[in-house]
Amino acid sequence: MTQALHCRGQDRPGTLHSCTAVLLRHGANITYVSMTEPGSGEVWLYFELDDDAPVERIAAELMAVETIHEVNTPPTLSHVYGKRVIVIGGGAQVATVAQGAVNEADRHNIRGERISVDTIPLVGEASIAEAVRAVHRLPRAAVLVLAGSLMGGEIARAVVELRRHGVLVISLNQVGSVVEVADLVVTDPIQAGVMAVMAIAHTARFDIARVRGRRL
Repeated sequence: MTQALHCRGQDRPGTLHSCTAVLLRHGANITYVSMTEPGSGEVWLYFELDDDAPVERIAAELMAVETIHEVNTPPTLSHVYGKRVIVIGGGAQVATVAQGAVNEADRHNIRGERISVDTIPLVGEASIAEAVRAVHRLPRAAVLVLAGSLMGGEIARAVVELRRHGVLVISLNQVGSVVEVADLVVTDPIQAGVMAVMAIAHTARFDIARVRGRRL
């Protein structure tokens, strides 16, 4: 379990340092941090902290920081959006995989799960490989679906690297070496999206380890 802090402050050097100094004084362990700059000289700082952090006391002390104007304690992104399914590949196939994933996620989210679906249509080996390697840097990314007709070479090497970070990889049954290194190969795009959600849902009875390396 984690807790969240959301701070609005001045967009100037030292604002982030001032906030983290307060967190350090309270022994709060930061599990995730992000910054957004909406303009007008402002910055939003979002922190996720370990469950034992004294969030209310930290929030009160942050309000005393000169560069901080507002502090909230919202639900964490993990609570709101949960685990993420990432779909990368050709436009039409990405859309079809996403359709299956969204429909299946809806079924599980109604029962208390939290799973979200993100997509990006891309073309070209270099662009797709770059995107695959970046997946593990996305917060809460749990499974990647590669939806294309031809993927291999540098993309396959990127898949191997990504799996070392603990992200599951499902590939459509396509030409190229990606199908040799993915956790699971699925022929039907809708079914690939469904199985991606089932693989990470606590409310599903599906263990990808039992079918790892197979083509369905």
